[in-house]
Amino acid sequence: MAIYRFRISFEDYDDVIREIDVLPKQTFLDLHNALHAATGYNPEVQSSFYVSNDQWKKGTEIAYLPDERKKERGIAMMEESRLNKFIDDPHQKFYYVYNFDRPLDFHVQLIKILAEDAGKVYPALFRSVGQAPKLPGAPIVPAEASTKKEGDEYDFLQETEYGINEEEDFDMLDEEEQEENKEEGNGGFEDY
Repeated sequence: MAIYRFRISFEDYDDVIREIDVLPKQTFLDLHNALHAATGYNPEVQSSFYVSNDQWKKGTEIAYLPDERKKERGIAMMEESRLNKFIDDPHQKFYYVYNFDRPLDFHVQLIKILAEDAGKVYPALFRSVGQAPKLPGAPIVPAEASTKKEGDEYDFLQETEYGINEEEDFDMLDEEEQEENKEEGNGGFEDY
Protein backbone atom coordinates (compact mmCIF):
# COMPACT_ATOMS: atom_id res chain seq x y z
CA MET A 1 0.00 0.00 0.00
CA ALA A 2 1.15 3.56 -0.66
CA ILE A 3 1.68 6.34 1.86
CA TYR A 4 1.42 10.09 1.42
CA ARG A 5 4.23 12.31 2.66
CA PHE A 6 3.06 15.83 3.43
CA ARG A 7 5.34 18.80 4.02
CA ILE A 8 3.77 21.21 6.48
CA SER A 9 5.16 24.69 6.93
CA PHE A 10 3.99 27.73 8.84
CA GLU A 11 2.87 30.51 6.54
CA ASP A 12 4.74 33.13 8.60
CA TYR A 13 7.74 30.99 9.65
CA ASP A 14 9.37 29.50 6.54
CA ASP A 15 12.17 27.86 8.52
CA VAL A 16 9.82 25.62 10.56
CA ILE A 17 8.84 22.45 8.70
CA ARG A 18 7.28 19.12 9.58
CA GLU A 19 7.03 16.17 7.19
CA ILE A 20 4.41 13.60 8.11
CA ASP A 21 3.65 10.25 6.48
CA VAL A 22 0.02 9.10 6.43
CA LEU A 23 -1.98 6.34 4.79
CA PRO A 24 -4.39 7.40 2.02
CA LYS A 25 -7.30 5.79 3.90
CA GLN A 26 -6.60 7.87 7.02
CA THR A 27 -8.60 11.01 7.71
CA PHE A 28 -7.82 14.68 7.93
CA LEU A 29 -8.29 14.32 11.69
CA ASP A 30 -5.38 11.86 11.74
CA LEU A 31 -3.21 14.41 9.93
CA HIS A 32 -4.46 17.21 12.22
CA ASN A 33 -3.54 15.19 15.34
CA ALA A 34 -0.15 14.18 13.92
CA LEU A 35 0.68 17.82 13.16
CA HIS A 36 -0.13 18.87 16.71
CA ALA A 37 1.82 15.98 18.20
CA ALA A 38 4.80 17.29 16.16
CA THR A 39 4.37 20.93 17.24
CA GLY A 40 3.13 20.51 20.81
CA TYR A 41 -0.05 22.51 20.18
CA ASN A 42 -3.44 21.57 21.62
CA PRO A 43 -5.41 19.74 18.91
CA GLU A 44 -8.79 20.32 20.59
CA VAL A 45 -9.60 23.69 18.98
CA GLN A 46 -11.56 24.68 15.88
CA SER A 47 -9.44 24.16 12.79
CA SER A 48 -9.94 23.62 9.08
CA PHE A 49 -8.14 22.28 6.04
CA TYR A 50 -9.01 23.87 2.71
CA VAL A 51 -8.37 22.19 -0.63
CA SER A 52 -6.04 24.65 -2.31
CA ASN A 53 -4.62 25.54 -5.69
CA ASP A 54 -0.98 26.38 -6.50
CA GLN A 55 -1.45 29.96 -5.23
CA TRP A 56 -2.78 28.72 -1.83
CA LYS A 57 -6.32 29.95 -2.55
CA LYS A 58 -8.86 28.32 -0.26
CA GLY A 59 -11.39 25.97 -1.80
CA THR A 60 -13.52 23.24 -0.19
CA GLU A 61 -13.34 23.33 3.62
CA ILE A 62 -12.81 20.25 5.82
CA ALA A 63 -13.50 21.28 9.43
CA TYR A 64 -12.86 20.12 12.99
CA LEU A 65 -15.27 21.29 15.71
CA PRO A 66 -17.25 23.52 13.32
CA ASP A 67 -19.87 25.95 14.58
CA GLU A 68 -23.58 25.30 14.02
CA ARG A 69 -23.77 27.50 10.92
CA LYS A 70 -21.08 25.43 9.15
CA LYS A 71 -22.77 22.18 10.23
CA GLU A 72 -26.07 23.37 8.76
CA ARG A 73 -24.34 24.04 5.43
CA GLY A 74 -23.19 20.40 5.40
CA ILE A 75 -19.48 21.09 5.65
CA ALA A 76 -17.08 18.14 5.37
CA MET A 77 -15.85 16.94 8.78
CA MET A 78 -12.20 15.97 9.37
CA GLU A 79 -13.09 12.78 11.22
CA GLU A 80 -15.25 11.59 8.29
CA SER A 81 -13.05 12.75 5.39
CA ARG A 82 -10.42 10.38 4.04
CA LEU A 83 -7.35 12.00 2.55
CA ASN A 84 -7.51 10.05 -0.74
CA LYS A 85 -10.98 11.47 -1.50
CA PHE A 86 -9.54 15.01 -1.70
CA ILE A 87 -6.32 14.33 -3.61
CA ASP A 88 -6.42 14.60 -7.38
CA ASP A 89 -2.91 15.97 -7.97
CA PRO A 90 0.45 14.33 -7.08
CA HIS A 91 1.43 17.66 -5.51
CA GLN A 92 -1.94 18.44 -3.91
CA LYS A 93 -1.97 21.47 -1.61
CA PHE A 94 -4.10 22.22 1.41
CA TYR A 95 -4.30 25.48 3.34
CA TYR A 96 -4.70 24.77 7.06
CA VAL A 97 -5.99 27.22 9.68
CA TYR A 98 -5.43 26.29 13.32
CA ASN A 99 -7.46 27.98 16.09
CA PHE A 100 -9.80 30.55 14.58
CA ASP A 101 -9.67 32.67 17.77
CA ARG A 102 -5.91 33.24 17.35
CA PRO A 103 -5.19 31.72 13.95
CA LEU A 104 -1.97 30.17 12.76
CA ASP A 105 -1.88 29.38 9.05
CA PHE A 106 -0.03 26.45 7.50
CA HIS A 107 0.78 25.28 4.00
CA VAL A 108 0.32 21.53 3.59
CA GLN A 109 1.63 19.95 0.40
CA LEU A 110 1.80 16.37 -0.78
CA ILE A 111 5.47 15.95 -1.74
CA LYS A 112 5.82 12.18 -2.28
CA ILE A 113 3.84 9.00 -2.64
CA LEU A 114 5.90 6.14 -1.22
CA ALA A 115 5.60 2.46 -0.45
CA GLU A 116 4.38 1.65 3.05
CA ASP A 117 6.95 0.31 5.52
CA ALA A 118 5.67 -2.99 6.91
CA GLY A 119 5.03 -2.82 10.63
CA LYS A 120 5.28 0.99 10.83
CA VAL A 121 2.46 2.86 12.56
CA TYR A 122 0.94 5.77 10.64
CA PRO A 123 0.69 8.71 10.77
CA ALA A 124 4.41 9.06 11.44
CA LEU A 125 6.64 12.11 11.73
CA PHE A 126 9.33 11.75 9.06
CA ARG A 127 11.22 15.02 9.53
CA SER A 128 11.15 17.99 11.88
CA VAL A 129 13.03 21.23 11.16
CA GLY A 130 12.95 24.26 13.47
CA GLN A 131 11.11 24.93 16.68
CA ALA A 132 7.39 25.64 16.49
CA PRO A 133 6.67 29.23 17.52
CA LYS A 134 5.02 29.91 20.87
CA LEU A 135 1.32 30.55 20.61
CA PRO A 136 0.07 34.07 21.45
CA GLY A 137 -0.85 34.33 25.11
CA ALA A 138 1.16 31.26 26.14
CA PRO A 139 3.73 31.94 28.86
CA ILE A 140 7.38 31.82 27.85
CA VAL A 141 9.35 29.67 30.26
CA PRO A 142 13.14 29.33 29.96
CA ALA A 143 14.14 25.70 29.32
CA GLU A 144 16.09 25.45 32.59
CA ALA A 145 13.20 26.94 34.56
CA SER A 146 11.02 23.95 33.76
CA THR A 147 13.33 21.76 35.88
CA LYS A 148 13.50 24.23 38.78
CA LYS A 149 11.07 24.12 41.67
CA GLU A 150 9.57 27.13 43.40
CA GLY A 151 12.14 28.67 45.72
CA ASP A 152 15.17 27.31 43.82
CA GLU A 153 17.82 29.88 43.04
CA TYR A 154 19.11 30.51 39.54
CA ASP A 155 22.90 30.39 39.30
CA PHE A 156 23.11 32.99 36.55
CA LEU A 157 21.36 35.53 38.81
CA GLN A 158 23.43 34.80 41.93
CA GLU A 159 27.00 35.06 40.65
CA THR A 160 26.80 37.84 38.14
CA GLU A 161 25.65 41.36 37.62
CA TYR A 162 23.66 41.82 34.40
CA GLY A 163 24.63 38.31 33.26
CA ILE A 164 28.37 39.04 33.42
CA ASN A 165 30.59 37.02 35.70
CA GLU A 166 33.68 39.22 35.94
CA GLU A 167 36.09 36.46 36.93
CA GLU A 168 35.08 34.17 34.08
CA ASP A 169 34.66 36.92 31.49
CA PHE A 170 38.00 38.53 32.31
CA ASP A 171 39.75 35.20 31.65
CA MET A 172 39.18 35.79 27.96
CA LEU A 173 41.22 39.03 28.02
CA ASP A 174 44.98 39.13 28.24
CA GLU A 175 46.49 40.26 31.56
CA GLU A 176 47.16 43.85 30.47
CA GLU A 177 43.55 44.37 29.33
CA GLN A 178 42.24 42.81 32.55
CA GLU A 179 44.08 45.33 34.73
CA GLU A 180 43.08 48.21 32.50
CA ASN A 181 39.39 47.22 32.55
CA LYS A 182 39.33 46.61 36.32
CA GLU A 183 40.82 50.06 36.93
CA GLU A 184 38.25 51.68 34.62
CA GLY A 185 35.43 49.60 36.13
CA ASN A 186 33.72 48.91 32.82
CA GLY A 187 33.24 45.18 33.34
CA GLY A 188 35.37 44.12 30.39
CA PHE A 189 33.58 46.19 27.78
CA GLU A 190 35.30 48.95 25.91
CA ASP A 191 33.62 52.32 25.47
CA TYR A 192 32.55 53.10 21.92
